[in-house]
This record gives sequence, C-alpha cells and structure tokens, in this order.
Amino acid sequence: MENETALESDPHAPLTTQMLPVGEGHTLYVETVGNPDGVPALFLHGGPGSGCQPSHRKLFDPARFHAVLFDQRGAGRSTPHGERSANTTDRLIADIETIRTTLGIERWLVVGGSWGATLALAYAQTHAGRVTGIVLRATFLGTRRELDWAFSTAMSQFYPRLQADFLNLLTPSERETPLEAYWRRILDPDPEIHRPAAFAWYQAERILSQIAPPADGLDSAQLPAPGARFPASPYMEAHYFSNACFLEPNQLLANASRLDGIPGHIVQSRYDLLCPPANSHALANAWQGSSIRMVGAAGHAQGEPGVEAAIQSALSDLHTTVTLER
Repeated sequence: MENETALESDPHAPLTTQMLPVGEGHTLYVETVGNPDGVPALFLHGGPGSGCQPSHRKLFDPARFHAVLFDQRGAGRSTPHGERSANTTDRLIADIETIRTTLGIERWLVVGGSWGATLALAYAQTHAGRVTGIVLRATFLGTRRELDWAFSTAMSQFYPRLQADFLNLLTPSERETPLEAYWRRILDPDPEIHRPAAFAWYQAERILSQIAPPADGLDSAQLPAPGARFPASPYMEAHYFSNACFLEPNQLLANASRLDGIPGHIVQSRYDLLCPPANSHALANAWQGSSIRMVGAAGHAQGEPGVEAAIQSALSDLHTTVTLER
C-alpha cells in the first residue's frame, strides 16, 4: 500500500528497489519506474561516479516506459561507496547484463549522457541484439583527446581565470602534464593531497558544464570539512581517465558500425565545452540510423535549458518506433 500511495502522489516514484550483488564485493542499487507493461528502457548516469538522481526518472513518460535506473559500481547508493577495485568498463557492461536478466527483460532502449553515453555505446556495441534503440546526450567517446580539449583548450579559451586557478594548485613541473598530475593527486591516499585536488577538479567540471555558471574561478573556501561526505565522481573519474576509460584507442568510434540498424537520437548542446558537437557529428557519421538533435543556447549539463525536453522528445519518437516493431 505504501508504494501504491507513493505512485498516486508521484507517478515517477520507484515501482521497485533492490540491492543487487554482482560479485567482487560490489552490490548495486537498482530501481524501476513507470509502467511494468511499458517499453523497457535503461538509464545510465554520468561521471563516472555521479549516481542516479530523481530528475533522471522524469525523462521517462511513466505511462509508456518501464525504466530501469541503477547506481554503477562505487557510485550513489551502491556499495562499497567510492570503491575503485574491480571497477572497469567491461565489468559495468557485465553488470548491465546481470540487471537485465535479473529483471527478466529481453531487450530495451538504452539512454545515457556524457560518461553515460560512453557506457551506453560500449554496452550497445557489445550486446547489440539486446538494444532496441539509443538516446544519447553529450557524446563522450572516452578518448584522451576529448579530455585535453575540455580541461586545456576550452578552459583556457573560455575561462582563463579558472585555468589559472586550476594550474596554481600544481607545482611548476606538474603543470607540464596537468591532467596526469591531478589524477595522481586525486588518487593519492593522503587526504591532505587528494581532497583539495578532487574538489578543484569537481568545481572546474561544474563550471565547464554550464552555459552561465555562478563563478568563473575556483573557491577553496568551499572545500568540505575533513570527514564530510565527498562526491565520488572526482575519484572515479581519475580512476577511469588515468586508465583510458578501460577502452582501446578510439574503440567506440571504430566500432560504431556495430550499431547500424539500431535507431538512435543524439541530443547535443551547441555550447557544450566538455563534449562539443564535433563528437556527436563524428559518431553520427559512423553510425547509420542515428540523428543529431541540436539544443541551441545550452551547455553540457542535463539541466541546461531545453536539454531535458529534447531527451523526452527523442524518447517519445523511439517509443513509437519500438512499439510499431513489437
């Protein structure tokens, strides 16, 4: 009765929740939302390490979709929180299959943004027969070239004060290879080293994610007090990025033809400094059956103006396509 009451007041409230053991010490938080008889859809959160949010549920029309959301290894409500051991892209792909079979789903739509788009592509290229359609936001292909663009080129050109603050945390020798230096510091076991670096990375990423951020530089005064719960994403990103996202060089673009025949829509913000339009266009050119839906005055984040509406529209169109094929 409690769940029924929740659904009456909030149609996006979870239908089910569970903690799903997937081995190697990891247990995943998994929830389902919407109509159990609706079109199955999987949502993949970004980061890596950020976890699912209530706003993600609202992308799915609860009358038409049976949506599955989960927190990836080490993220959100999954346990152990922040755990990086046995945490690789291949393992996340295997986790998705474990969730699918556990829930008794044959095939589903796959939805993801930023790192979620990376994982969506990697999963779909591995298990194309399980995917009925794909909706991506902010294409990230998991390459070092994209990270250099975001945290060097884009930052220096659009936020020079932010870049100065970002580099000033490092020693002169570290500034020669700043991304490696940040990742080393963030993964250092000493809190006096990893906490300031992780927070600087977190702040810089937030600024680059918005078309109109509240600040154009770092503020060390906002660093949470020692012992306070800290976002997992800087640590998980340092883990993944320092390992090339556990992908082969240019893997996702090289294998894009594996998606041919799978209908897909790529939602792309015009002024995304983290995942610029060139990424989406390169993917669309290599993936027959995909299209780009450009959002004009918006940056990277899902909450930017017009982005959520574009995702919902793309999902609505794919719902029609999938329903006709069922």
